Amino acid sequence: MGRNLLAETPVYVIGIGFHPYQRRTDTTYVTLGLAAVREALVDAGIAWSDVETAYTGTALLGMGSSRILLSRLGSTGIPMAQVENASASGSTAVAQAALDVASGQTDIALALGVDKPRGGLSVGPGEAGIKNLEGGTIAPFTHFALLASEYMDAHGVGAEEVALVALKNHRNGADNPNAQRRKQRTLAEIMAEPISGSLTRLQCCPVGEGAAAVIVASQQGIARLGVDRSRAVRILASATRSERLYGPGVGIDAALTAETAAEAFDRAGVAPTELDVLEVHDAFSIEELLYTEALGLCDPGQAASLVRSGQFDLGGRCAVSPSGGLLAMGHPIGPTGTGQIAEVARQLRGEAGARQQPGARLGLAHMVGVGAVCVVHVLAAP
Repeated sequence: MGRNLLAETPVYVIGIGFHPYQRRTDTTYVTLGLAAVREALVDAGIAWSDVETAYTGTALLGMGSSRILLSRLGSTGIPMAQVENASASGSTAVAQAALDVASGQTDIALALGVDKPRGGLSVGPGEAGIKNLEGGTIAPFTHFALLASEYMDAHGVGAEEVALVALKNHRNGADNPNAQRRKQRTLAEIMAEPISGSLTRLQCCPVGEGAAAVIVASQQGIARLGVDRSRAVRILASATRSERLYGPGVGIDAALTAETAAEAFDRAGVAPTELDVLEVHDAFSIEELLYTEALGLCDPGQAASLVRSGQFDLGGRCAVSPSGGLLAMGHPIGPTGTGQIAEVARQLRGEAGARQQPGARLGLAHMVGVGAVCVVHVLAAP
């Protein structure tokens, strides 16, 4: 597993910022990104000139986009790089920024996630010249509808129980000023407008535009710049893995999630049952059930009953996707993982307002990306 630099050299989230996620508009990606970075700088109480390195997580913008964006804050000559890791791009940007600080390379690092859809998603595997068995005929929502059907058959779960995930997350998103979907829904509304199998429109995430920023710092950087230590959230662990060869019938994303989370929990020295708040990749409602089980919050087949009983609600055993998750917060690709970490940090500071999980002390952010990759971060309250 290698050294856990985050255990040797503590790294803290000191600033978070957003441009609200939204449907596609004429707003430039520069405007989106600058809004998030400026808010994060104000939140941290530092200046742009204090930032020593920057990573931009983006899947859709194309090469060379981050420097022109960040130069609007001042051309300070710092090292910067763009990070593309599909849906996990923003999560990976945070992982790289944290590694820079933990290694002693810098004291203050920025991770920015920003994206705008540009007439469809360009996905590399489709250009690999390697044929797959279904020939690209199964759309993502059909793939997850099939997974939902398999889960329901295996565990005796009904379609309405899966839909309760979306009901909860739309309720959370309604109180999030940065969410793309900000409306509480009834179960009847959630169950309407079927797209594939039991999955409906409101059980599928919207892909729009937006930005999220996270600033991380070392203890030395915090002391040197006079940052408020009482709001500094520690990153206990960061783990990234890609898929390996699995046996027939194994759900790759869930198996990869389980392996990545096990590594993160081991590095952090905590257990899944200790989590107070969790932001999970719920692009489709069934994913919350699959991934909370894979993360170890409960045994296989138990997640649906925990959602139904309110254990994953705000005030429950573990608040799952208090931001609204991808289903309500939205999934603008590049910003999504960065925004998850910002939400967990806000929760652990006790600053989430109507979305606050009482007494939150330990949180986790989880993202998977096509390819497949998985990134997991474990964070602890100040």
